[in-house]
Amino acid sequence: MSHLPHIADLLGPLRPASGPFILGVTGSVAVGKSTFAQALADHFAAGGARVEIACTDGFLRSNAALEAMGLLSQKGVPATYDHDALRTALTAIRTGPADFPAYSHVVYDIDPALTRRLAAPDVLLVEGLTLRHPDTGPAGLLDAMIYLEADEADLERWYVARFMQLWEAAEHDPTSFYARFRQMSREETDALARMVWHEVNLKNLHDHIVHARGRADLVVAKAPDHAIASVTRP
Repeated sequence: MSHLPHIADLLGPLRPASGPFILGVTGSVAVGKSTFAQALADHFAAGGARVEIACTDGFLRSNAALEAMGLLSQKGVPATYDHDALRTALTAIRTGPADFPAYSHVVYDIDPALTRRLAAPDVLLVEGLTLRHPDTGPAGLLDAMIYLEADEADLERWYVARFMQLWEAAEHDPTSFYARFRQMSREETDALARMVWHEVNLKNLHDHIVHARGRADLVVAKAPDHAIASVTRP
């Protein structure tokens, strides 16, 4: 990603004088937040920084809790996150180690075995949803934030492709959440993925996620091939 040095330069003035530089990366489901965060982390690391990546998915409430709340089918909206836990972790890592839970897309739930204790790094990239949401996000706990965006048709295509990959992988993994869909045809599964996209993820984008755009320090637009098309200020 040739834009990374330019992005890092633009973010430089926002870096605190001491302690970790906590940088959020947010945007729609399937926009490529994890891949972008890893590329940016590699860029910082190449300059000698100690870098860690954490995902807000780890702060989703468990499936059991969401089911009890009647929110399991709306996973990803602000109400499905434990915002207090996210704030606690981001506050703690300013001065010392903090625990960051993790989410498994394969089992579609929090996996306690994946929790990591992170020492305070030079740069902490926090990628995922619910960052700087006007009502519930960790405003003030991030030093800077990048908002990723793309054409909605591309977002749908990327989401469906990921859903289908997980569905295919579940053929030989009965523990996968997607194993329950293996009796469906490819066409039926594709239709299910598109339904979930429109009724859950696109709605979440319109109702909640997009509010972070105007609060971001940089907006990174992506082309249909996932390449960075532009870097602007909102």
